[in-house]
Amino acid sequence: MDNIFIVIPTLDPDEDIMLKFIEELKGEFKNILVINDGSKGIHDKFFNKLKKDGIKVLTHHKNLGKGRALKNSFNYLLNEYPNIEGCVTCDCDGQHSVKDIKKCAKALLKEPDNLILGVRNFELDYVPPKSKFGNKITRNIFKMFIGLDISDTQTGLRALSKKLMYTFMDLSGERYEYETNMLIECKNENINISEVEIETIYLNSNANSHFNPLKDSILIYKLFLKYFVSSFSSFILDIILFIAIFGILNINSKILAATILARVVSSIYNYIINSNLVFKNLSVSSLVKYYLLAIINMFISGCFVTYLYNLLGIPVLIIKIIVDSILWLINIIIQREFVFKDGKYEK
Repeated sequence: MDNIFIVIPTLDPDEDIMLKFIEELKGEFKNILVINDGSKGIHDKFFNKLKKDGIKVLTHHKNLGKGRALKNSFNYLLNEYPNIEGCVTCDCDGQHSVKDIKKCAKALLKEPDNLILGVRNFELDYVPPKSKFGNKITRNIFKMFIGLDISDTQTGLRALSKKLMYTFMDLSGERYEYETNMLIECKNENINISEVEIETIYLNSNANSHFNPLKDSILIYKLFLKYFVSSFSSFILDIILFIAIFGILNINSKILAATILARVVSSIYNYIINSNLVFKNLSVSSLVKYYLLAIINMFISGCFVTYLYNLLGIPVLIIKIIVDSILWLINIIIQREFVFKDGKYEK
């Protein structure tokens, strides 16, 4: 594994934990790169000691974020070590064991075209509740909106080849959202993801983490928030138009007619929003498939609402909201796997 680098982004580290970690790493790996991402001056002696011990250290004079630290490390290694096979990224807070880092490095050598993820088991009793809940939410969101079934979406232990380092270096994201964007790019570029089960370690309930629950969560979920805003605003527009048109019309099939007229306007709005905020590289093919789906939905919604209204006699608005909510959930999967399959997610 002489041509694999261990990459460790670092901000104000617990020096005792990190020093012990690096000493263990040195027993197994020849090449270690630490990125000092704007740590306070009290840590200068520590980083100077690492340099004297033969550890390569890149320094950001201000905190630029984990994403920027990783991208700068990729750029440095690709420039300075052209024969590198790849790297393994890991955290400095004691969450990753040397044994597991070796497992990921070996997996990289076997599957150089894949992104290797070291995944934790969040079902263990000692996993902090916020970590367990956060992973479950993110995992389900990824599966629904992106179509990726990943056990641990936020793992910092990842192994990637020289080719993937080059691919991921251009991705957007300066903080923790960069790691999410790596996964989305795998979907966009048909890059396979391999999972390696690793030990689940939490020291002091992960107190050394620099993850900002509010700020970083917003950045990580940005794509999904955009998709939700697009879909939900289209849904609300459709309901408002339906109510207005339903109240104006005075014909026998006014539920179906109101559904069609409202859906024509809301679908145009939804496609424009999706094409500008959520997806990129959209095509005539996706437009045709989108409106084929819209037409099918339109008649399903109109027929079901009409049938249930005549059967149950409850307010048409309540039936409309229930039917269209169910269709919306189904449409997420159909749009992902059929309509926009050839497009790419905008990160």
